[in-house]
Amino acid sequence: MRRRELLAGLAAIGPLTVAGRVWAAPRAAARLLVVFLRGAYDAANVVIPVASDFYYQARPTLAVPPPKSGGPDAAAALDADWGLHPALAESILPLWQAKEIAFVPFAGTDDLTRSHFETQDTIELGQPVHGARDYRSGFMNRLVGVLTAARPISFTDQLPLIFRGGEPVPNAGLDVMPGPTLAGNEVGLIEGMYRGNPLAMSVSEGFAVHDDVSSTVSPEAAVASRGAVSARGFEMSGRRIGRLMRERYNLGFVDVGGWDTHVGEGGTKGYLPDRLRALGRGVAAFAQEIGQEAWRETVVVVISEFGRTFRENGNRGTDHGHGSVYWVLGGAVAGGRMAGEQVRVQQATLFQNRDFPVLTDYRALFGGLLQRLYGLNAQQLATVFPDARPKDLGLV
Repeated sequence: MRRRELLAGLAAIGPLTVAGRVWAAPRAAARLLVVFLRGAYDAANVVIPVASDFYYQARPTLAVPPPKSGGPDAAAALDADWGLHPALAESILPLWQAKEIAFVPFAGTDDLTRSHFETQDTIELGQPVHGARDYRSGFMNRLVGVLTAARPISFTDQLPLIFRGGEPVPNAGLDVMPGPTLAGNEVGLIEGMYRGNPLAMSVSEGFAVHDDVSSTVSPEAAVASRGAVSARGFEMSGRRIGRLMRERYNLGFVDVGGWDTHVGEGGTKGYLPDRLRALGRGVAAFAQEIGQEAWRETVVVVISEFGRTFRENGNRGTDHGHGSVYWVLGGAVAGGRMAGEQVRVQQATLFQNRDFPVLTDYRALFGGLLQRLYGLNAQQLATVFPDARPKDLGLV
């Protein structure tokens, strides 16, 4: 990421002395945005193992047709083994073709609780699973503490666990809140008042977002989302986030809810595809709004607490799983590839005969990425992720 400029900046800062040790504080030259999909998104139906016959056997109603089948519902080919859900063909596939996005399959944590809350906390804290947890210290707050010129922001109504700690971090909600909307006749009256007005479309879209969230998200899914903005809300806010991160902030977090798909998930059409389409548009809008120059110095990481069961359940949905697929994208990302350790997707390679395994630990992935982005040394990495070994996947 303009390595010579970054190194020159580090040299200009000079060393700091902390507890008698010389400690160089890296400058937050690059922008980093973490997008957390709360509820555990079904990664196997997003980045699809199209070369696996077992995938099609395990998902008789949810499987997305392989690229060779043709047609608008077919997966878009990524390589010989993987395809992308068609709902992302217009928004995310161009980033793949431009080599500005990499997918990391079989990624996740060593938290085996399969609990939304436990595993979300595990990721946000960034602390060892089997040690005592300090809920006052999230890993992105600790990252702020080891950088200079960090300008953090949380695009959430409440400060999330990931940003809690000793460093001050502002938060700003995206103003798209789930919940009941007006009665139908009241909606009609208000829409009638704006008919013919340039704001008419925005008014109708605002009501649609509220209705979409309140009518389709189950009570369990709403709880798992922890108040996160909906996918459609994120779509509407992508440009705003991009503008703010271009002009004012360089370290951001946003969570997107509604990914708990136990019932009626949908294969090529339905609940999950609709949310993927909105998510993809939000990401694409962010990339466009932040601008070409800033995009070259920006990395976006899309994560979720865990994946979902590889086999579909009796309700045409999927249950809580283990391994997931992370997205890493940006103008300087070494993309257009599947990164990290991989195995053939078949029954014999499932974790506990039900889930994607975890072959790339999230702390190792983030550690290697932060090391490349900011030049963190071993002591600084250990502050952000205690007792973790960084894994350099060559993502930037």
